[in-house]
Order: sequence, then structure tokens, then C-alpha cells
Amino acid sequence: MLRRLFHSDAFRAPQFLAGGLLLIYLLQCVWWVRVQALHDMYPDSDQALRAYQGLEQWKGGAIASTPGSLRSEAATGVPSAGREGHLRVRDGFDEDRSPLYYLVAAAPLGLRPGSWLPEKLFPFLAVTPYFFFGVMLGASLWYVARRLYGNTGGYIALGFYCFSPGMIVNVASAQSLGELGGVWGAFGTIFTAIAVAHTLYAPREVVLWNWRRTLLLGLSLALAAGDQFSLGPLALVILPLMFWVAPVRPGAVVSIWITAIAVAAVLLFASYFFDPRLFWQGMSHAKWVDFEPVAFGMWASYRSVAQAIFAGSPPLMIALPVVLVAYFGWGRVRYFGNTAPLLMVALVLILAVGAPAFPGQGFYLVILVFCFVFVAGVCADLLETAQGLFAGAAIGGLLVASAIFNLMRLWRA
Repeated sequence: MLRRLFHSDAFRAPQFLAGGLLLIYLLQCVWWVRVQALHDMYPDSDQALRAYQGLEQWKGGAIASTPGSLRSEAATGVPSAGREGHLRVRDGFDEDRSPLYYLVAAAPLGLRPGSWLPEKLFPFLAVTPYFFFGVMLGASLWYVARRLYGNTGGYIALGFYCFSPGMIVNVASAQSLGELGGVWGAFGTIFTAIAVAHTLYAPREVVLWNWRRTLLLGLSLALAAGDQFSLGPLALVILPLMFWVAPVRPGAVVSIWITAIAVAAVLLFASYFFDPRLFWQGMSHAKWVDFEPVAFGMWASYRSVAQAIFAGSPPLMIALPVVLVAYFGWGRVRYFGNTAPLLMVALVLILAVGAPAFPGQGFYLVILVFCFVFVAGVCADLLETAQGLFAGAAIGGLLVASAIFNLMRLWRA
């Protein structure tokens, strides 16, 4: 994939336009970091706390997310007035996140910026991993939507993404939990599994020939589960999904699935610096399934999820109901490319409603990304109808209005 991306013939008008949108997205994130840096919001923030724990591990200290790292004040949020106790700790272990989450946050700080970087630029270095995840998630979203629905679908999905407040705030806010790595991992897990399954129709040796995709699938799983343990069950979701795509070779599906899980397990083990005792204890303390059935009988649970999703992308308040009506009322749009992301939205929505106590936005952000794919697919189909001109004007107007509204809010911040 990367070799094709960097090949000279790959850089044509669609790629340049997508790159321009992603550059605008990145500039919005940089602007928001600058605003917060001017208000001195980064010291003693959520971001600073997780970076400190990861840096301690990089320097040979306690393994992050374990009892040696999660002291009482770190777990309760006492030292920071801005924090609200975002860590759930049991027996000294973080129940929701692995050391990988903390190591990524601290990686740029290992460069010892204090010796050569002006202090005012320090916040920009600290958010470098999240800049990377944000841009790569946007690029992956565009790539997948374009492959499924053509250039138009790719632009629609990327347009929703690049001006999504949720996707900007999670990257650039000092008080965000930096969950876009897990979201990118979840997105990559689903669509890499689909891509691998599609290749199984070719009569080749499955594991060796697909080793790159299998490795990428394992990396995606590790990133998703390492950032948020409750995204780990996606490993179970992709198995029936792969059977659905490639029912002709069930043995090959199982082989690739097992290999990818093994790769993910090794990567998670590496995040514990290959300490088998801490790895085993960390996995046993992980909250893999965060489910409270009583939440489904509470209206507040649904309202909270809806508010989080629509605050993350306000234009979905208009676009999502329209495309749902089109999907259920028009058989032409009910095909795999549209159905798969909608099923993922429904699945993660159930997980989000059933986990009202989860201290983060991970589920909501995953829902947003799959909503962008689903909306882009149905909209691309609507543009091919006799009313395509009207549909195009409506979609274009919605995206332009969303962009203007978001840019104005950032300018006034």
C-alpha cells in the first residue's frame, strides 16, 4: 500500500485534493494547540500525566499502567485541577489501557527537548503522536471510502472528518485522552480484515502470501486493544465478518485470524517490556467487556451517546437521518459496502450504551468514523440518481456550512 502511495503515478488530482483537506485538518489541530499553549493549559493536564508515566517506563522505571506507575494520586486525579479521575484502577492496574497507550504518548519526549527546543514549542512536540494518528486515520478513511464508493465518496467522508470537532479536539486538546490511536486501530482492524478476506478468492498460499496484510491486521488489533481494552473484542467480530466476505475458504480465514491475534499478543507483550508476570496480571485485570445491562433501560444512556456523537460532528444531525431513510427505503444502497459500516456503527453503539462508566470517548469516536463511511457511501449512490444535482447541492452545502462553522469557532477560541 505505501509503495503504491509513494509511486510517482499515485500523486494525481484526487490525492492532492485529499492531501489539501488533510493539511487544513492538521492546521486546525495546530491552531487549537496554540490557543491552549497561550493559556498555559498543558502543564498538569491529562496529556502531561500519561506522558510522564510513559516517559518513566522508557527510562527504565516502572511499567506504565501497573502498580509501580499508578500511584494513588495519579489514579484519582488529585494533583490536577483539570482532571476528573479518568483512570479506573484495580489492584494498582489500569483497567482500560495498556502500557502501549502511555509509551506512545511519551515517545517524542524521549528526545529531551528541553536541551534544544524552546519551551513554547514543547506542547506541539507533546501532541506529535496524535497529529500522526489524526492524519493517518483521515488518510485511511479517504482510502477506504474511495475504494468503496469512488472519488466522490472519498471526498464526502474526508470532508466530514476534517471539520469534525470531535476529531480535532481529541488530537489537540490538553485534557483529551488521546484516543485516536485506538480509533485508527479499530478502523484498520475492520477494513484490513475485509481486505484480507477478499484476497482469499485467489488460489494462493494464504498465510505467507498475505503476510503483510496479516501483520497489518495484528498491528491494528494491538493498537486498538492497547489504547482501549474494551476495543479488544473486535478480534471476535472480524472472524464472522471474514467468513461473510470469503465463505469459500474457511480454513484460510481461521489461519489468518489466529496469526493476526498472535501478532497482536506479541506486540502487547512487548509494551510490558516482555515482563511475563506484569503482562499476565495486566491482561487479567483488563476490562475487556465493559457492559452494564441496566444501562439499556435508562434514557440518559441513549441521550448521552447521542449528544457525544452529534457534538463530535454536528452535520450528522442532518445527514444521518436522511441516509438512514434512504438505506432502509431504497434497495439499491443495501449492499455490502454500505451494510458493513452500518453494522459496525450499530455494534459499537451497543457497546457505548452498555458502558456508561467508561472514562473516555473511544467508543464515540469509532462510531463517528464508521458513520462517515456509511454516510459517504449512501450519498455517493444518491448522486448517481436522477435527483443527483439536488443531492449534490445539499451535500455540498452541508459540508461547506460545517467547515465554515468549525473554522469560525476555532478563530473565536
